[in-house]
Amino acid sequence: MKKQKNKLAGLQKRKAIAGYIFIAPFIIGFLVFMVKPFFQSLYMSFCNVEVSAGSFNPVWQGIDNYVRAFTIDPEFTRLLVEEISRMVVDSLAIMVFSFFVALILNQKFKGRALVRAIFFLPVILSSGVILGLETDNSLMAQIQVAIEDTTSGISITGAVEDILRTAGVGVRAFETVFEIIDNIYNIAISSGIQIIIFLSGLQTISSSMYEAADIEGCTKWESLWKITFPMISSMFLVNWIYTVVDFCMRSDNEVIDKITTVMTQQINYGFSSAMTWIYFVIVMAFVGISSLIISKGVYYYD
Repeated sequence: MKKQKNKLAGLQKRKAIAGYIFIAPFIIGFLVFMVKPFFQSLYMSFCNVEVSAGSFNPVWQGIDNYVRAFTIDPEFTRLLVEEISRMVVDSLAIMVFSFFVALILNQKFKGRALVRAIFFLPVILSSGVILGLETDNSLMAQIQVAIEDTTSGISITGAVEDILRTAGVGVRAFETVFEIIDNIYNIAISSGIQIIIFLSGLQTISSSMYEAADIEGCTKWESLWKITFPMISSMFLVNWIYTVVDFCMRSDNEVIDKITTVMTQQINYGFSSAMTWIYFVIVMAFVGISSLIISKGVYYYD
């Protein structure tokens, strides 16, 4: 018994070492390239940075930049609320979409490998071809105009939304749903990594568990809630953190656009650093609180 425990401890130690080796490049890169700018930006957020030829001269002014961000700037607070709200809605939509797509891709059917590749392909191309097609592309603009002309501006979701708004039935809730539907392209293209993570978790579940559940008379719905969800619950936590962080780094994030504009066009490094740190702290607090809530329902097994 003692020998078996020693073997298990040795295996866990080797796995831990292998894990540290894999993340070592990131840790080294962070320590070498990120730590100094990290603290420099924090210091600059409390300063008025005077820019001259080839030099920066930070002049300490306390929390003035933070006060300006919350009380004087006419856009920052509004953009912050809008982006945090959009982050919550889009992240939840991505989680639901990626989970159910992973359930489908985990089934056995012809062409399964091709379908998996199609869902993951946008992740590979999003930094190149697709990103170029999405931004400032005349071809895509012409295609969009042609589609609108062909359909005569008809939108099924828009028509249904108008009917429900006229009837006064749950207007705000339906507006949120229709926003998600209209945004399904962005949701799908942002779900590739999450699908792969969920799929890897689903493939670790032993088929014998489902066979035993079928013998006991469990329905597919009961197996989903009693077996699938508990067994991959840890994947929900990983995917949630990844999704939130990924959203904050998207190119269409208006808060980031605001910060970039202040930094590059107005050459105000102190104020842009303060807005960056406000956004960073709020996002980290949201990630911490939501992760704590999700972790309460995570089932860990050996």
